[in-house]
Amino acid sequence: MNTKQSQQQEDEIRVKILKALAEPARLEIIRLLKNSDKEVGCGEVGENIKLSKSTVSYHFKALREAGLTSTRKESREKFVTLNKDTFDKYLPGFLDSL
Repeated sequence: MNTKQSQQQEDEIRVKILKALAEPARLEIIRLLKNSDKEVGCGEVGENIKLSKSTVSYHFKALREAGLTSTRKESREKFVTLNKDTFDKYLPGFLDSL
């Protein structure tokens, strides 16, 4: 793969990340995850930011697809953590700004 193709792929990732973050509820979710020292359940996020479980699940999907979070499913509950490697690579310093 040449440099131009590689750069194009990196730009596509950047666009996906920025689109995922261009939503106030998702920024709240990121902030909540950042301030938590553990993985957080979908229901817990909904309670904290006053959104329904289905709405939170929709936002989780967008964040996960952008590589910003990782999701672990246990029984019927989903648990989410930040993917700090993605933030460090594409948005250095962003989490500290929240």
